[in-house]
Amino acid sequence: MSKIQIITDSMTDVPKTIIDKYNIIVIPLTINFEGEQFLDGVEISYEDFYNKLSLSNELPSTSQIPPNTFIKVFKDVLDQGREIICINGSSKASGTHQSAVLAKSEIGSDKIDVYDSLGLCFGAGNLVYEAAKMAAEGLDRSKIVEKLNELKPLSDHIFTVDTMENLKKGGRINPMKASIATMLNIKPILTVVDGLVEPLDKVRGSKKVFSKMIELAKERGGDFSNKTVCIAHASSLERVHILKEKVESDLNPKEVIITDIGCTIGTHCGKGTLALFYYRTE
Repeated sequence: MSKIQIITDSMTDVPKTIIDKYNIIVIPLTINFEGEQFLDGVEISYEDFYNKLSLSNELPSTSQIPPNTFIKVFKDVLDQGREIICINGSSKASGTHQSAVLAKSEIGSDKIDVYDSLGLCFGAGNLVYEAAKMAAEGLDRSKIVEKLNELKPLSDHIFTVDTMENLKKGGRINPMKASIATMLNIKPILTVVDGLVEPLDKVRGSKKVFSKMIELAKERGGDFSNKTVCIAHASSLERVHILKEKVESDLNPKEVIITDIGCTIGTHCGKGTLALFYYRTE
């Protein structure tokens, strides 16, 4: 067992295979939906969440993880004589990172690093994955954080939403622009800049979306032969396999990971969202 415990929140959407392999602790955010509360991915499955989302007129909301939850988890790990690196989803999108900072301050231990990924979904999860691999190799905490600082500015997000409704309802996009885009069958391609969602490009009709995503990845990512590409999807398995084939044939990366977009990110982007994550070349 590594002397360093990697902890993250459910906004990072790290796949279960990686969580299990590296013994990563994932602390869930809370989903508030139609008068009920669910811990993301624990008390409601992703499949049930997206089915419920499709049938509901009401947009769910999310609640950040409170400091006390982090305090309890941090203390349990420290009591085992281990150190902590806690990597959170973007502080610009949720107060969860700040809760972890407050928890560290309350405990007053110098054996905890709380790290703001400024990423969303596997844009943050990719940093969790790298940290977990380095911890398993026996690197010191300071070396791992140093490497994360090098990788963070290179972490790229390219994603498209199937419907503008969630972004519109959640106030993430201008309602008039969303309505016009829907009428004209315009599919937005988005990215994350400094922790917040920004438009990157757009295409007309869903058939052109994958080609444009691959084209943008080539422009932004350079040579993929030694890179990991993660494809994340919100209840869209059929389309994810089509995109995977395209990624493998056109980008030829070293590794392809497929992950689910969990309930927290899914609340804002909606069912059918597809995303690519990788590191740009320096």
